[in-house]
Amino acid sequence: MRDVDAQPVGGIARRLTGILKSRGIDPDAPVADDAEPSPALEAAQARIPARYQDAVADHPAVDAWVSEVAAAGRRGPDGSPGIAQGRSLLIVGTTGTGKTHQAYGAVRSLLSAGVRLRWKAITAADLYAELRPRQGCDGERELQDLARCPLLIIDDLGAAKASEWTEEITMRLIDRRYTQMLPTLVTTNLGMSDLRAHIGDRVASRLTEMTDKVILDGPDRRRALAAERRRLTAV
Repeated sequence: MRDVDAQPVGGIARRLTGILKSRGIDPDAPVADDAEPSPALEAAQARIPARYQDAVADHPAVDAWVSEVAAAGRRGPDGSPGIAQGRSLLIVGTTGTGKTHQAYGAVRSLLSAGVRLRWKAITAADLYAELRPRQGCDGERELQDLARCPLLIIDDLGAAKASEWTEEITMRLIDRRYTQMLPTLVTTNLGMSDLRAHIGDRVASRLTEMTDKVILDGPDRRRALAAERRRLTAV
């Protein structure tokens, strides 16, 4: 795992520059600002939660990851790239620092770039709730669908109550994506030592190898926005 704080992008940017140059793309070329709206993005908006429908991946490391995934995609019959194997991201930060915002922003950026993309997003708590054995639910089929999805967001890993069953489910899901090198966006409030204690050594080991870690810091944005609304109301 490579750690990336709020400023330097380091190895991610250098690796991205090398990939772009090998494909004959000038990384310093200006980006046109008159691009047409992406039909794929417009279609995806219905699946993106309302709060994140305008999310932007503005953290340098997340933006670099988006560019790398887009550049590495396999070209389809129409010439547009499709998501391929690649690195994953572990976005770490305390409550309210914008982890989920960055994750959905990354999906929106990929779609805006014209990447053909099948993606799913789920919180860790909902993952376990949906897969828990119950009548009329094929949990195994749902697990395999998540495991094979080209891009998966797992939000708030480590927030749900842990058990031997949740650890095994997490292990099977992460191991499949680790083995197939499928890009995965994982967000968590926990540092690696606490996350390891929550999800187990086997899962933590795979996440360490398959992800670049992005650390978000700063105050709780939700509380800051609430305080600003109160201030404006009081004026």
